[in-house]
Amino acid sequence: MLATVLSPTQPPTDSFVTIGRVLKPFGIRGEVKVESMSDVPGRFEGLQTVYLTLPHGTESQKETTVTQVREVNGGYIVKFSAFSTPEEAALFRGAWVCIPTSHDLPREPDTFYQFELIGLRVEDPDGQYMGHVEEIREYPQHHVLVVRNKEAEFLIPANRKIIEKVDLDNQCLHVASKEWWDLSHAL
Repeated sequence: MLATVLSPTQPPTDSFVTIGRVLKPFGIRGEVKVESMSDVPGRFEGLQTVYLTLPHGTESQKETTVTQVREVNGGYIVKFSAFSTPEEAALFRGAWVCIPTSHDLPREPDTFYQFELIGLRVEDPDGQYMGHVEEIREYPQHHVLVVRNKEAEFLIPANRKIIEKVDLDNQCLHVASKEWWDLSHAL
């Protein structure tokens, strides 16, 4: 039901999806080692333009072109047009590699990315407000949505029995019948 795209520690952005993080410079030509945060196969091989965002908002996003990508040891060695020396590349250590959400993100039917669910209003079957999705926790069995309101925090398993409908147009997530869920599960 969920596709893992964002790291739980990654700061939220309004119109970008984080697909990786620059770990360190690699070699003498300004290449960098990049950790993938995407579960989309071949995500890095087809990239053309990306945005590098330094953590803690120390600088605005830098648009750059991907000129070369190769996979190594569970990560990638990437050459960006933004820098050509190891010293320049070192300035981007820890930077998030982002793409605009307007890119055509691949998805299966009835599958949603985590960034799409964060902030959604949650309603019970009667249309009563339950809270907003604040975060998503990943467990071996399934993902769990953390929903908070002013009085309570509760966890909703991300499965088809519990979540009846995700309405992205109206920014609302509808929980299934109280047979499967009720507010007595609140923490």
